[in-house]
Amino acid sequence: MGEQRVSKLKGKRAMNRFMQFLLNDIRALELMLENDYFESGVSRIGAEQEMCLVNTKNYKPATIADEALKNMKDYEWVETELAKFNLETNLTPHLFKGDCLSKLEKENRQKLEKIRKKVHKLGAEIILTGILPTLRKSDLGLHNLTPRKRYHALMEAINEQLLGPAYELRLNGIDELLLKHDSPMLEAANTSFQVHLQVSPGDFVKMYNIAQTLAAPIMAIAANSPLVFGKRLWHESRIAMFQQALDTRSTHEHMRERSPRVHFGKDWLHDSILEIYREDIARFRVLLAADITEDALEMLAEGKIPKLRALQVHNSTVYRWNRPCYGISDNGKPHLRIENRVLPSGPSVPDEIANAAFWLGTMVGLADEIEDVRNHLLFADVRDNFIKAARFGIDSRFNWFDDQKLSAADLISEILIPLAEKGLKKQKVKESDIQKYLDIIRARVDNHMTGARWQLRAYTDLKKKVSKDEALAIITARTIKNQWQDIPLHLWEMPQLEDLPEYHPQDLLVEEFMETDLYTVQPDDLVEFVAELMDWRKIRYLPVENNKGHLAGLITSRLLLRYFSKNGHAKKKKNCFVKDIMIEKPITIRPDATVVDAMNLMRDNKIGCLPVITEKDELIGIITEMNFLRITGRLIERLNHNTPSKPNQ
Repeated sequence: MGEQRVSKLKGKRAMNRFMQFLLNDIRALELMLENDYFESGVSRIGAEQEMCLVNTKNYKPATIADEALKNMKDYEWVETELAKFNLETNLTPHLFKGDCLSKLEKENRQKLEKIRKKVHKLGAEIILTGILPTLRKSDLGLHNLTPRKRYHALMEAINEQLLGPAYELRLNGIDELLLKHDSPMLEAANTSFQVHLQVSPGDFVKMYNIAQTLAAPIMAIAANSPLVFGKRLWHESRIAMFQQALDTRSTHEHMRERSPRVHFGKDWLHDSILEIYREDIARFRVLLAADITEDALEMLAEGKIPKLRALQVHNSTVYRWNRPCYGISDNGKPHLRIENRVLPSGPSVPDEIANAAFWLGTMVGLADEIEDVRNHLLFADVRDNFIKAARFGIDSRFNWFDDQKLSAADLISEILIPLAEKGLKKQKVKESDIQKYLDIIRARVDNHMTGARWQLRAYTDLKKKVSKDEALAIITARTIKNQWQDIPLHLWEMPQLEDLPEYHPQDLLVEEFMETDLYTVQPDDLVEFVAELMDWRKIRYLPVENNKGHLAGLITSRLLLRYFSKNGHAKKKKNCFVKDIMIEKPITIRPDATVVDAMNLMRDNKIGCLPVITEKDELIGIITEMNFLRITGRLIERLNHNTPSKPNQ
């Protein structure tokens, strides 16, 4: 969990003061490394669990985190996250041996159950998923920012670094997502299961490089984030979403390189953990400050162990997928950890612990197998593998040791699972735990099924039967059901329409059910072309837009009928253009209006179509009576299904 007692830097004096503490922390860390201050020969594991809160009525985000926390004052292990619909728990560190994995699973389940009981009283449910399928762009506005000083300061500081006019998302998968956003709140779309491994200082370089090497195959088998705003994108869309959400860079004519704050890294680690901290200070501006009174160097001189708070604050604003961490153990000795931020939340608690077991075991097993991973693989290949895994998940093909080309499935089953088993046995992990969790990984490989593939297959199938919104709600409802039954992903069946017992379309926003794949014309187009286009595509309404994408009017089949009935038999006709017959100021609606608002507007004005526009008149969608027919058709089907048949008279 991030340091909460922070604020935005105010003025050069505050910046210089914080920088001095930051530099002192780096020097103190260097001294502690040189003089063997650190705990060594001890290995511990830990984890942080992020989750989403959803409304039990419609499975949309439930912005009740603060209210829920008021009912959980005794739970010191639960904390806020960036958005009002997220929470995070901190799991107890365990020595990496014996039944540490089953203890982690049991503790996680118990804590989630305690939270679940509290949020149930508020009409909400918990879901573990990398990106909530029912999440809407409108949910990621600053109005849903958790009201904490840290989060407000972070948003303001990142916004000040923005070079372009907006934050942009660009992802291509089965579908395509291209959109702009006005704040870094897009970050709140991501939820993860962050696993920590304590390592000895002398092994840090070796182990960190191994963590980088394993990031791709670990992510490939754990991918669980393919759906964003109803679009089928990367298998682990969190990777691109997180980077682009905080990416303050802009395109330029020149070739200057700038690093995003969310990044994988540019090279192997060569000498010590200090390389990472120094690079992050050199590359990234300080965003936040803290009220620091301790001088790390003075504390060392007095024989005390400093908390290195300035370094911790800055480290929390640079998002490496394998993050170095400094901490102080209960025995008072400092220690070093590697935090794996690659793993998504979900699909179930057993799956999360299996992911952790696979990563932890492979870390130890590979370290025991080779002396230096840099002698077997280029960093360029490791970085390339990481992006492949994010995009294609278990369908990836990787560059591996000594220029091998292996599918993700073959690499995991033939090389990495045996290494993980060897590593867990070396740590003297309980044999039954080793088999339980690695069998989950084996089953995913054998079935070629991850959370990402399950969601993609389910969504593609459901979209043929129901609306996009209902399909996403069904997937969310079934996921929650499976999670609370502790069913590992490889045993999940495809969701059915019956998995959503009730559906409440009155809660829908226009942005959720409007058509976005639009055919449009421009004012100077020929009416004859419009008639052909509407006939080809079997559409009754055609928005008219200018060359900037702004709504200029509307053409309807009735207008065309009227035009051709008057002019169809004329021997000589002048060319007629769209601007001559279009409705110049059609009635429109905004994307954040509700489906009930749209229905009332269409009924009261006796119209069959509503163009959807932004505040700047940009055309972004259209609603027609066909959208409502689909909704009402499904409601009638549900009503018939839920009404018991009467016996014959």
